[in-house]
Amino acid sequence: MKSPLKALAGALGSLLICGAASAQNFPSKPVTLMVPYPAGGVSDVIARTVNTVLAKRLGQPVLVENLGGAGGGIAAQKVLNSPADGHMVFQGSPNELILAPLSNAAIKYKPEDFRLVQMITINPLVMLARKDLPAGNGDELVAYAKKTAAAGKPMTFASVGPGSLYHLLGEHMSKLTGVPMTHVAYKGGAPAVQDLLGGQVDIFMTPYGKGQVQLVEDGKLKAPAVLSAERQELFKKVPTLNESTALKGFVFDTWAGYFVHKDTPEPVVQALHKALSEVANDATVRDALEAQAMIVPRPQPLAAVAKLYAENTAKYQAIAKSMNLKPQ
Repeated sequence: MKSPLKALAGALGSLLICGAASAQNFPSKPVTLMVPYPAGGVSDVIARTVNTVLAKRLGQPVLVENLGGAGGGIAAQKVLNSPADGHMVFQGSPNELILAPLSNAAIKYKPEDFRLVQMITINPLVMLARKDLPAGNGDELVAYAKKTAAAGKPMTFASVGPGSLYHLLGEHMSKLTGVPMTHVAYKGGAPAVQDLLGGQVDIFMTPYGKGQVQLVEDGKLKAPAVLSAERQELFKKVPTLNESTALKGFVFDTWAGYFVHKDTPEPVVQALHKALSEVANDATVRDALEAQAMIVPRPQPLAAVAKLYAENTAKYQAIAKSMNLKPQ
């Protein structure tokens, strides 16, 4: 009879061999890049910039699938329900994986159910507004919000779902200024912008690309402020909220990265990390994303991105707790 130690060693050896075989065979079919919002938004732009180059690195087609709803939770759950073999990769952010479970009782996953493989962008945020909103900076915006609230018609702010970063930003702004505002949730950035264009919602704090910049330049939307510490290259004339008196220190951005199920074999994670790092270093990808006002950080080792994800989880959970955000 084999000793328990020998049996354990044999089992571990088999797992290592299986893992190595998984990496050697990966990918054995097309890879799906799961985008948790409808086509046309900033997330979709990132995915369709990356997928062709990633396909060349992996030697298999990389298909973009858009699946909105539940603040990104529907798409995230679909990734978890798929085999943990690396063939379905989630393009996500703290929005879907950290905040959505804190606000939506129907979402049962936890941030720890996913593993961050590599970052792709850091995304500055802009406050977009309907074109006739009578505010051109943070102080004018707060004054307008106070006026409408006093008249019994609180200013409305859009988000991509309850508990999303953009929902929290609106609630945080309302709390800081002491002015009630009304939250309007959408399935993604594209439908929110459509309602802004139609004047059906007042403001939307969101990542942006050239499409949103063009809408502002054409006078179809307004941009009262950006949320970065300094003014943005594509919005040089737009003040920061940090320049205002009422919202000084209101500085935020977000980021996007690629995640897999936590149980994905290590060799597969390593293979994806290598391919995604090469994509992030690709000059055509960097130029295309940076032209859309996104920052493409240099690729980081797996240990560094794991630390980043853990720190972000703690940070956003603390903000949600301070606001007494409860699953609904």
